[in-house]
Amino acid sequence: MALADEEEQRRAERAHQVALFRYQLIRESADAALSPLQRRAMVRAIAAQVHTDPFGKPVKITRGTVDRWLKLWREGGFDALLPPTRQVTPRMPEEVLGLAAALKRENPSRSTAQVVLPGLTVHGMNIGK
Repeated sequence: MALADEEEQRRAERAHQVALFRYQLIRESADAALSPLQRRAMVRAIAAQVHTDPFGKPVKITRGTVDRWLKLWREGGFDALLPPTRQVTPRMPEEVLGLAAALKRENPSRSTAQVVLPGLTVHGMNIGK
């Protein structure tokens, strides 16, 4: 399995754990048989507690967040509770990375600065010293 695939699988597993944590917090208050008054009391009780997230950290959840999770769950089910995937934009242009890789293959003993700086200069990017 490629490193990128492993990273993607790890992120998907973490996202699933987060969604499961969210569902466990809201499941009782999501009961359609509850009156708005009962639901409000349950949401307040959830918000008043410190919870342990899936990764062992203590977290406080606001009433607004619990309400938002309830709305998401009602509209989209469990998958709606998954955190959105981050769209990471590369900080360095692809051309610079390609040039750096070519320079490194040409002479593996070159330092990072020696392979990256020429690409930055060629592409008009100026960095401070």
